[in-house]
Amino acid sequence: MENGDTEDYSHSAIEQKWRERWEERGTNSYTRDELGAAEQPYYNLMMFPYPSAEGLHVGNIYAFTGADVHGRFRRMTGENVFEPIGFDAFGIHSENFALKQGVHPMDLIPSNIRNFTRQLRRIGGMFDWTHSVDTTDPSYYRWTQWIFLQLFKAGLAERREGPVNWCPSCKTVLANEQVIAGRCERCETPVEQRRIAQWFFRITEYAERLLDNLDWLDWSDSTRKAQQNWIGRSEGGELCFPVLPAGTSEGAIPASEVLEGLMIKVFTTRPDTVFGATYIVLAPEHPLVEKVTDPEHRNEVDEYRKRAARKDLVARKVESKEKSGVFTGALALNPATGNPIPIWIADYVLMEYGTGAIMA
Repeated sequence: MENGDTEDYSHSAIEQKWRERWEERGTNSYTRDELGAAEQPYYNLMMFPYPSAEGLHVGNIYAFTGADVHGRFRRMTGENVFEPIGFDAFGIHSENFALKQGVHPMDLIPSNIRNFTRQLRRIGGMFDWTHSVDTTDPSYYRWTQWIFLQLFKAGLAERREGPVNWCPSCKTVLANEQVIAGRCERCETPVEQRRIAQWFFRITEYAERLLDNLDWLDWSDSTRKAQQNWIGRSEGGELCFPVLPAGTSEGAIPASEVLEGLMIKVFTTRPDTVFGATYIVLAPEHPLVEKVTDPEHRNEVDEYRKRAARKDLVARKVESKEKSGVFTGALALNPATGNPIPIWIADYVLMEYGTGAIMA
């Protein structure tokens, strides 16, 4: 093309031409038999977009473009790149958008998906549209239910209460990454902490395997470190601190005088430091807080717990913040020294880590 001909170049027409050509030739499509017979298969899956708005945003295109470029590179090296696409249509965000539009989700979501599909086709990605999925389709989510049942039958799924970041406006739970400066990333409503019953997967059963597999991943050191922290495997021991009867005074107490009753379990990677432990700290949500707090300190403890509940989990994890806490009025026995030590509560201790109690 000569420089003078640039005004005659129509990128829209050229792009349309090649999109049609690729579709006619099935350039990006595979049959099930072809997938099974591929000599160098490469599965290039990117996170499905959420059709909880009328159309895609620039962040979607930014992410999909990078993944698609990587897929094209792998194809150029001779690999059979399979790049499926789909729409993660479940969730409160889709429901909230439907409420805002005054349209039933079962009518709105298909309409949004059609527009998302139109937009994704126009960017020219090498998506295999013959393998497109919709998570609200029963033929798809029956298998997510099947997988959950297998985990449940194997004892790898359990239901219990746990702390979550809650957006009162979106009426949904937020991941820590969705909380920005204490506010919901979508609506900027202040996030609060709640305890709700939820399902947990016992990922700790696979911690060792997950950590071992990080060695062969071609990731940056910072990303590997983040994954190690997420897996959260720790080696240590669990110590038991008996809660002493009300009215116990300072001074060493013979083990024979300790009454059977409440025990505070503390997980530590350094059990040898128990000899220097001079106090116990419980998470404000710890179930023993209600039982050990004495009447004299009840109001102060209750007020502190309310303030802690208004903080999101991200804010409570910031190491640079000034630490605070209140005394419950109760004492526990240091099992190594036989000395009574005070029991405090503080918001920097989290129920989701260890036992929700630390010694210090």
